[in-house]
Amino acid sequence: MGTLGSLRTKAVAAAAAAGALALVVGCSGGGDSVTGGGKKDGKTVITMGLYGVMGIKETGLLEQYEKENPDVDIKAEIAGDEQTYYTALQTRLAAGNGLKDIQGIEIGRAKEITETQSDKFADFAGMAGTDHFLPWKESQISTADGKVLGLGTDIGPMAVCYRKDYFEKAGLPTDREEVAKLWEGDWSKYVEVGRTFKKDFKGKDVAYMDAASGLFNAMVYGYPEQYYDADGELIYDKNPAVKEAWNLAADAAEAGLTAKLRQFQPGWDPGLANGTFATAVCPAWMLSHISEKAGEANKGKWDVARAPKGANWGGSFLGVIEKSPVKEEAKKLVAWLTAPEQQAHIFKEIGNIPSSQKALETDEVRSATSEYFNNAPIGRIFGAAAQEIPDKQVLGRKDGTIKDTFSQGLTLIEQQGSSRDDAWKTTAERIDKAVG
Repeated sequence: MGTLGSLRTKAVAAAAAAGALALVVGCSGGGDSVTGGGKKDGKTVITMGLYGVMGIKETGLLEQYEKENPDVDIKAEIAGDEQTYYTALQTRLAAGNGLKDIQGIEIGRAKEITETQSDKFADFAGMAGTDHFLPWKESQISTADGKVLGLGTDIGPMAVCYRKDYFEKAGLPTDREEVAKLWEGDWSKYVEVGRTFKKDFKGKDVAYMDAASGLFNAMVYGYPEQYYDADGELIYDKNPAVKEAWNLAADAAEAGLTAKLRQFQPGWDPGLANGTFATAVCPAWMLSHISEKAGEANKGKWDVARAPKGANWGGSFLGVIEKSPVKEEAKKLVAWLTAPEQQAHIFKEIGNIPSSQKALETDEVRSATSEYFNNAPIGRIFGAAAQEIPDKQVLGRKDGTIKDTFSQGLTLIEQQGSSRDDAWKTTAERIDKAVG
């Protein structure tokens, strides 16, 4: 796999510019269309609303589809921040206007979409050529009565990204296999390595990990149940998995092992560029962001090791609006974009792990390496991690909101010196208020 730096520079710049546009533009060129799509000048216009770096636009797939289908014109808008994107999507779904023919759906929003917006999205159940996904992936976007409201793009199997040069300065192993053995099977071992790192590191002031919230998320998503049970009842406050993750993350924060930089929040990107922390829990989709923000100056200094335990953090879907005037054409495009060949292409270009079982089994994915991350065999590492993800993950209506609230709660410990008990109490109050 070649270097991803130049592609990602363009991708992030494009996402940022388009993201600003997406926040102020509802729909355009569609007349009475609720999505902006339709028939114009002899072509089928399909609009897309995306977020982050999903790889769909950035890797040239839309141009390829237009070339193979010259009667199709695709207009994609990309919001940089998923939380802002989803807030806007909720508003537009409620209004029934300003939507795109195809809308991205993040896994933390999937349950809310299937339970409250199923009538707004087209059904993919039984569509030809869509039987290649990991079985649990399709179930995440399915309704109780069997409708499938989208097709999966990527998944988020877990690893740990680490700075080889910093581990060497702390007297720790640097080989990725030996590093993985340091914390194999137990996230508490990962924290213990951090205590050793802090004690023995020789050099400028460098934190062991970026944020306690990254550790918390990695642990929680390793269990079938997180914030809700199978009946849709909130269980976060009595789920041992959540309490275990909270306490270990609090241990790391109280021990001064974190750089107090929440992932994707202000300060985190400069932290990557300036090398202010040595490790970050990294789902596969995060590699593109790290390599982009850490920059060429840090190429080869980062590496990837297996995580202590398997987990899935993140992943997305593409859904089609039921009232789209080009619904069938949009469904055809979604099926093509999420086909094994296209998922393998996105992985090769920017590292997003396919949700397609067939794509995961291809030599192209299995043999992939990342030049930026010291030629780490990311196909093998993340492919193996994907097989460790629990077959059945219970999603809840407000999973995304609860995740964000827990991340904010841990910053009370890191940045404000709150006790873990006080921070938990505040977090619980905020969750109850947000969820209702």
